[in-house]
Amino acid sequence: MPLPLQPTLDFVTGLPKAELHLHLEGTLEPDLKLRLAERNGIDIGQSTVEEVQATYRFTDLTSFLAVYYPAMDVLQTEDDFFELAHAYLLRAAANGVQHAEMFFDPQAHTSRGVPFEAVVKGYHRAAAAAADFGVDADLILCFLRDHSAESAAETLEASVPFKDLILGVGLDSDERGNPPEKFTAVFARARELGYRLTMHCDIDQVGSIDNIRTVLETIQVDRIDHGTNIVEDPALVAEVKARGIGLTSCPVSNSFVTDDMKAAEVAQLLRDGVKITINSDDPAYFGGYVADNYAAVAAKAGLTSEEVVTLAKNSFEASWIDEDRRAAYLAAVDRYVEQYEPARP
Repeated sequence: MPLPLQPTLDFVTGLPKAELHLHLEGTLEPDLKLRLAERNGIDIGQSTVEEVQATYRFTDLTSFLAVYYPAMDVLQTEDDFFELAHAYLLRAAANGVQHAEMFFDPQAHTSRGVPFEAVVKGYHRAAAAAADFGVDADLILCFLRDHSAESAAETLEASVPFKDLILGVGLDSDERGNPPEKFTAVFARARELGYRLTMHCDIDQVGSIDNIRTVLETIQVDRIDHGTNIVEDPALVAEVKARGIGLTSCPVSNSFVTDDMKAAEVAQLLRDGVKITINSDDPAYFGGYVADNYAAVAAKAGLTSEEVVTLAKNSFEASWIDEDRRAAYLAAVDRYVEQYEPARP
């Protein structure tokens, strides 16, 4: 069986991969939202899947967030968070994901009176259970950048009793007026606690390239989420390449909040040797899990199957796993490719 010249959906689905940019709250599918609303006695103003789907409409980051946060009201108990994460991890396994590093937003829940413990324990239970179907999963606590630095600091300290359940910290939500330096002290403290560091540098925001420079040079993150605006500064591209820092691109969601999925930038960075990775972001809202994102960017950018394999390897190279696991996952990619004979000209 030859390696497909152009990667098919079947090929990219079976390809072993890691997912490094996935918001658990963004995996709230309409049917689960309805079920949790009924279970918790919450009137969400919709009674059918189609009615929920009709609310998942937006034209930019701001309008997306206006839909995204109110939907979380249905998440109330530890079991709710378990069910949400478990449903995602089952879909991830079906998409060829073998390792997942999953974002969660505790402030979006504690601000509603939900205990931090319920959030992290529910999600961690699901991560642990995923081993039963072949997915190794970890959690990344994200601070909401449109909340205060003081709120982020309080959330960080609340995480300390659960530190063994959390791999790292990140920064997400509305970037406008909330630059990375707002959280410099919080991230310095997170590093002291032993957390790995990442930050969203969303695409085409005001000051995008300045924010990327700040997270690299001042915050000194271990990874950058989104971040494809880095192509505007070749010196920064050279820096992430030299330091082996991964970028977590989300092509399908990019196409919803801007005019372009940034396929050209992904291809450029990939061919320049940067550890660019492909992820699904908030798949319940954007309509594509990780294999769909691989297929979409491959078609748009004209990537070869070999280049898609490199993207999969990048996902493990950019992950925060130990070297033994990394080697095992990279070997799994090689075994998958070995099923295919070189295509004949």
